[in-house]
Amino acid sequence: MNLLVPTLVLIPLISAGITLLSPRNRLFQQTVTAGALISIAVISVILMIQVDIEGALSISVGGWAAPFGIALVVDRISAILVGVSALVLLGVYYFSAGQGLADGDKEAPLSIYAPTYLVLGAGVNNAFIAGDLFNLYVGFEILLVASYVLITLGGTAQRINAGIIYIVVSLLSSILFLTTIGLIYGATGTVNMADLSLKLGDIDASLYTSLNILLLVAFGIKAAVFPLAFWLPDSYPTAPAPVTAVFAGLLTKVGVYAIIRTQTLLFRESELNTLLAVLAAITMVVGILGAVAQLDIKRMLSFVLVSHIGYLIFGIAIDTEAGYSATTFYIVHHIVVQTTLFIAVGLIERRAATTSLIQLGGLLKIAPLVAVITFLPLLNLGGIPPFSGFIGKVALFEAATAKTGTLMYLLMGVGAFVSLVTLYVLARAWAIAFWRPMAEAKVDYDADRFAHLQSSPEIETNNDPRNIPRIMTGAAVFMVILSLSLTVFAGPLYAYASRAGANLADPQQYIEKVLGGTDGGSKVGDNGE
Repeated sequence: MNLLVPTLVLIPLISAGITLLSPRNRLFQQTVTAGALISIAVISVILMIQVDIEGALSISVGGWAAPFGIALVVDRISAILVGVSALVLLGVYYFSAGQGLADGDKEAPLSIYAPTYLVLGAGVNNAFIAGDLFNLYVGFEILLVASYVLITLGGTAQRINAGIIYIVVSLLSSILFLTTIGLIYGATGTVNMADLSLKLGDIDASLYTSLNILLLVAFGIKAAVFPLAFWLPDSYPTAPAPVTAVFAGLLTKVGVYAIIRTQTLLFRESELNTLLAVLAAITMVVGILGAVAQLDIKRMLSFVLVSHIGYLIFGIAIDTEAGYSATTFYIVHHIVVQTTLFIAVGLIERRAATTSLIQLGGLLKIAPLVAVITFLPLLNLGGIPPFSGFIGKVALFEAATAKTGTLMYLLMGVGAFVSLVTLYVLARAWAIAFWRPMAEAKVDYDADRFAHLQSSPEIETNNDPRNIPRIMTGAAVFMVILSLSLTVFAGPLYAYASRAGANLADPQQYIEKVLGGTDGGSKVGDNGE
């Protein structure tokens, strides 16, 4: 069973190479890409069941045993994140395939889109299962290369400018991360995270705290935590709709996952949880206030994304089993729901030829199905009961209550306030786009009604409304169903997240599996599992 672990990275990478064999054959590329993503989803389900029964799975690539070799590790949290990522990648890919069939290859050139998309998936999976810091760095770099290609598809000036901002910020984060890896290796002689969990506690306390801060800054940039989130609203909205959707759903969560993994393995005695709690509160507030001020729906959702990263950092700052359980559940929820909303905005943009609140109106009559597709994840992200967003937030608040303290109660108050404002922002956008008559939209275009909101001239809009292909609608419906399933199956999903939280709060089993404890890890090439 351990041999399934590296396939999470090998399948998308090999499939990316296969798609390059026929760069102009759309059906071939779609079949290979879909097959790879479905295979990863199936394998992740198998691994979820396996690790839930027997504990974490670890494999040493190349036969070099940990801590010297490259360790790939799957535990409950990495298995569920790989699985939900595969489903999201599959849904978004079919959405983009429908767009390509309808519009040609201007937005997503056939020869590079599918292989780059698969490489992106490989980078995401590699980051989730990396057992050492350097391999985690490699996963981030794979993501960086693929995401830069995707964010600049079409080659327009706006996308190139956004891509430059994105890659400069990402490179700064990567340089800081690599430098910190060097410092950690110099202090301990290892980069294996399980081994570091045993050795970092022996170094000087000031160095321990400094290394913790450096990693949090590096990952905070990737996760878009305040004050390191300035780049996101200027980068994501300019990309094609499918790219924006998958970026919003997945890329920041990889940064959050890295924070979770290092805080629970490397820095169990961290004194920075109070700082994390403060940053979580500020991230929530700044993000949602930025969303309130936006005129364009894509920029609005980008600020909402930043705001909700604050909830995830809130859960990490609680630093208890219940906090990690709630955070695991909320990550899964946010990956699916945020991606679904960005896909819905892609449908709005296609049907109305704009995402500006000034020009939108009357879509409920013109596109009622799009109205429903947008409305359901809107309620979910806003935290309306009984949706998974409400369940996740209540779980976070309960975990904070159990820990007590003024700061925790303050965070709960901030979280509740931000949830209400999120609902207001999303409901306002939906009402304007779908409920307001088109005649009023035309009048408001020259009025001062939206003068207090920030326009977004860097975001391109089409002046040509287009029909929505069935495959795009089908992909959007699939994502809505997936988001609703988080509510329908919230019981078993949260139970699994709770067991993942227990593993994170007490990582001893993870350490033993990687370093060869009672049920030690395997090596590639072993005759055993």
